[in-house]
Amino acid sequence: MVYHTQCEAQLSPAFYDATCPRALKTIRTGIRNAVSRERRMAASLIRLHFHDCFVQGCDASILLDDSSSIDSEKNALPNFKSVRGFEVIDSVKSQLESVCPGVVSCADIVAVAARDASFAVGGPSWTVKLGRRDSTTASRSLAENLPSFTDGLDKLISTFATKGFSARDLVALSGAHTIGQAQCALFRDRIYSNQSDIDCPASGGDSNLSPLDLVTPDSFDNNYFKNLVQNKGLHASDQVLFSGGSTDSIVDEYSKNRSKFKSDFAAAMIKMADISPLTGTARQIRRVCNFVN
Repeated sequence: MVYHTQCEAQLSPAFYDATCPRALKTIRTGIRNAVSRERRMAASLIRLHFHDCFVQGCDASILLDDSSSIDSEKNALPNFKSVRGFEVIDSVKSQLESVCPGVVSCADIVAVAARDASFAVGGPSWTVKLGRRDSTTASRSLAENLPSFTDGLDKLISTFATKGFSARDLVALSGAHTIGQAQCALFRDRIYSNQSDIDCPASGGDSNLSPLDLVTPDSFDNNYFKNLVQNKGLHASDQVLFSGGSTDSIVDEYSKNRSKFKSDFAAAMIKMADISPLTGTARQIRRVCNFVN
């Protein structure tokens, strides 16, 4: 099992206070501008953080492009042509390099970007511990095992448990689907078995987008859970959280209590950012996020 490592004790919210005091403001401004240009980007940046941390820990390995020594995680099926936000991270990194070169890691930018993206669309904020370093490797094979939109409840609970998450954490984190959109190919089977009127042709149109939350797709609220109670989850892995199983009561609670959902989501995101960080003198601080120095 991959639980939080001893290294996290070296992480601190004040890590850059002396070496790059403008770091957090620079990231926040970059993320706010990106989300104002495209509201969907908030969901993409939260998902980017999740897909990074679930593979090798929160080490920015997901940002690395193919090279002679790297088989990029971007090419893994759960990420291919669906994980987004790379250009936003690159832009923020470029700004930071002009302010304090070689100081702020790409892994920290991804972690802070998720927090700032949440807050930008009305979601919770939380304290992000800093001081992660960037990996020099990636693992496409591990990325192939990221949680899937077709996973059943038991599979989801066990997958999240290997990273130190409870079933409540799983449900809270799934609530990130209160924002963002999904491609038709990922939910076609579910909507045709449920006779939905969502725009997704029976064949073709794989990249057609539909909001994960049909009611308030651009706002971070608890309507996602209200949708599940009404059997209107877009993905099978969404609806399985409310289908007569052990997580029904948590979904029901969140559907009625927005503030409890938001506080639990923030707590789970703090836990997410603590998955196996590289610290101290391990690996490197990349100058450009998509290539090893």
